[in-house]
Amino acid sequence: MPSAPSRWDTPELRASIYQFMVYVPGGVASVFLGIWLSEHGIPADQIGLVNALPTLCLLLLNIIVGRVADRADDWRSALIFISLVSALAPLPLYFVSEFWGILLIWGLTATSNGLVAPVIDAATVRMTRRNGTDFGAIRAWATVGYVFAAAGLGLFLNVLGSGIFVTLYVAMVLLRAALAFLLPRFRAPAPELTLTNTPGVEMPRSQLKDSLKLWFVLPLVAFALVNSSNSVIGSFGALLWHENGIPNYFLGPLLGIAAVGEAILMFAWRRFGGRFTARNMILIAAFAALVRFTIMAFNPPVEVLFLTQTLHAFSFGMGYFGIVHFIANWTNEANAAEAQGFANMLSMGAAMLALTIFGILVEHFGTHAFFYSTATASIAIVCVLVSLRLKPPKDA
Repeated sequence: MPSAPSRWDTPELRASIYQFMVYVPGGVASVFLGIWLSEHGIPADQIGLVNALPTLCLLLLNIIVGRVADRADDWRSALIFISLVSALAPLPLYFVSEFWGILLIWGLTATSNGLVAPVIDAATVRMTRRNGTDFGAIRAWATVGYVFAAAGLGLFLNVLGSGIFVTLYVAMVLLRAALAFLLPRFRAPAPELTLTNTPGVEMPRSQLKDSLKLWFVLPLVAFALVNSSNSVIGSFGALLWHENGIPNYFLGPLLGIAAVGEAILMFAWRRFGGRFTARNMILIAAFAALVRFTIMAFNPPVEVLFLTQTLHAFSFGMGYFGIVHFIANWTNEANAAEAQGFANMLSMGAAMLALTIFGILVEHFGTHAFFYSTATASIAIVCVLVSLRLKPPKDA
C-alpha cells in the first residue's frame, strides 16, 4: 500500500501548487500599479503606454518562446528558466522613479511575467488529457491565487499605501521561481524504438502553419478581443474606481470577486463543461463581455459593479476554457505550446491596442471609455459565428 506522502505527491498536485502562483504577481499589479504610477506623476495616457509596452514585447516573443518550449526535453525546464528571469526583472524598480525608467523596467518585468501562463497551460492541459485528470480543477488554482493577491494582498493598499507595491511584487515572483523547481515532468515518457520511430526513419512533424486556416484563426481573434477588455480592467479598473470616489477598501474585493466567480466555474467545470463546444464557450464569453462592459460604461454604483464583475466568470473563465480546448482539439503535442503562444500573441496585440486607445479615451471620456469594450465584444461575436459557419464542430 503506498504511503500517504506518495499518494499526495502527484504531478497534478505539483502543477496546482505552481498554478496558484502564476497570476499572483499580476493580481498585485492590478491593484497597486495604476495608483503607484499615478502617485509618481504619470498621467492616464502614459499609464496606458506603460501597460502596452509589455504586450508589444509579448506579441513578438510568445510564438518563439512556445516553439522553444515545445522542442525542449520537457516544458518543466522552460518554466524554471522563465520563472527565474521573471524573478530578477523587477529588482531595478527600486531605483527608478520617472516615466522612461519605469517604462523600460516595467516592460521587462511584465513581459517576463506574461511568458509563464501560455507554457504552463499548454503543458498542463496535455498532461491532464493523457492522465485522464481534470484540467479545470488544476487551472482554477491560478484563479484562486489571483483572488488571494487582488482581494487579500490588496488590503495592504488601504493599510500601507501603494509604496509597498514593488516589495510585494518582488516577493511574489521570487516565491514563484522557487516553486517552479517542484514542477513535474509534463511530457509522456519517450516511446520505445520501433520501425516507425527508429533513427533514420523521420516522421513528418506537424507545424503551426498547417492549422492557420481562417476558421481556426477567427475564434482566437474573438477571444483576444474579449480578453483585451480584461487587460483594461487590470490596468485601469482600480484607478478609475479610485478616482470616481469608491473607497480603497472596495478596490481589492472588486477585482477579487471577478476571480472568485471564475474559480467557481473552473472547479465545477468537469460537471457541465462537456455540454458546450469550444467555440460556443468563446461565444458565451463575448456576450458576457458585451453586457459587462456596457454597464460599466455608465459608471454604476459599487453594488452594481460587484454584480458586473461576477460576469468575469464567463467573459474570461468560460472563454479561456474555450480557447484552450479549441487549440487542444485542432492541434497536437508537437506544437501545443507554439499554438497557445500564437493565441497569446493575438491576445497581447489586442491588449496593446486596447490599453493604448483606452488610456487616451479615459483622459477625455472617463468611464465612457468602456464603450470601446462594447465594440470589441460585438466584433468577437461575429468572428465566432463566421468560424462556426466555415467549419462546424467535430461532433456536429
